[in-house]
Amino acid sequence: MASLLFRTSRRSVSCLFVHRKFLNSLSSLDAPISHSRASLVSNLWCTRSDFACENFIRDFRFGFIHGLSTSSDVKESSKSDESPSGSVKQDGGSQAKVEMSWIYLYLPKKIQPYAHLARLDKPIGTWLLAWPCMWSITLAASPGQLPDFKMLTLFGCGALLLRGAGCTINDLLDQDIDTKVERTKLRPVASGQLTQPQGISFLGLQLFLGLGILLQLNNYSRILGASSLLLVFSYPLMKRFTFWPQAYLGLTFNWGALLGWAAIRESLDPAIVLPLYLSGVFWTLVYDTIYAHQDKKDDLKVGVKSTALRFGDSTKEWISMFGVANIGCLALSGYNADIGWPFYALLAAASGQLAWQISTVNLSSRADCNRKFISNKWFGALVFSGILLGRLSS
Repeated sequence: MASLLFRTSRRSVSCLFVHRKFLNSLSSLDAPISHSRASLVSNLWCTRSDFACENFIRDFRFGFIHGLSTSSDVKESSKSDESPSGSVKQDGGSQAKVEMSWIYLYLPKKIQPYAHLARLDKPIGTWLLAWPCMWSITLAASPGQLPDFKMLTLFGCGALLLRGAGCTINDLLDQDIDTKVERTKLRPVASGQLTQPQGISFLGLQLFLGLGILLQLNNYSRILGASSLLLVFSYPLMKRFTFWPQAYLGLTFNWGALLGWAAIRESLDPAIVLPLYLSGVFWTLVYDTIYAHQDKKDDLKVGVKSTALRFGDSTKEWISMFGVANIGCLALSGYNADIGWPFYALLAAASGQLAWQISTVNLSSRADCNRKFISNKWFGALVFSGILLGRLSS
């Protein structure tokens, strides 16, 4: 009993010592600490041994600093584009943004760079690639019938894989550019976490898995799907040669509008799928021009081109025209497909969402450009809902 009391007393004293050391370590941080957060951590402290407490101090300081940088991202970015929040000083005084995500929390350390390379922590790209596929598959359904759930699932998985493959291709080809751009300098290939051979091997795996999905489609769709690879591989080079890489991205990202219909009907109906495809291209010109405004200062320094630089102060006028063209093409596609009235009601709601984006975006704020860009998943969802309800009621 005496021995047990001695060990318990010793641990209590050591925990109090480390607890005091921990609080002192927090006081050295240049950031306010809420009382509730500090209290919560201090309550946990007494359950740790000396060694565990010391490690916890180190890990907590690392995570706490990164947590502050991530949670304050929007607030600080809105204050100044020259010193975006979430950045840490590196050698030479340069800044690099550090973002915490579920990848750090749940994936093994060796896998983390590959997950970042595929942008698994940023699903907006997958949504933007998947929505045109879902529109087309649903539009191709028989009147009064639900869309083919198997096809929706296959194309959803394909969007995840091929969007990741596109990001891998982009990072492999743009390594020299990414190292010079603030937003991209910490990407796995640009920062040296992955080598070019490792990236190429990972790309091979992604394309192999994508092939497995493509082979489950009909022959017409297989040929049509494989033909999109030329666009996928050449897109990252466009910013070097033209101010319209966003238009080329539109041709690439919306190929699913053609492929989804072909997967159901084993053919293409130009009167329906071409307006649908063009609507996606115009939509991409809207959201990716907004997105490109985040990097316009770095793009000028590096010498790459974009519609953001091409349009400059006239950006809102240009993307307004693209928005009108997008809605017009969607309406024409729905009309040619003889779709029901709910489609037009929800298309009007989608028009309002797009108009809100264009009218309220602050093109000088990286944070606001990113917010408006991400909001396009809701535009895609509104259009999909309209097509689904319109098809069921037709």
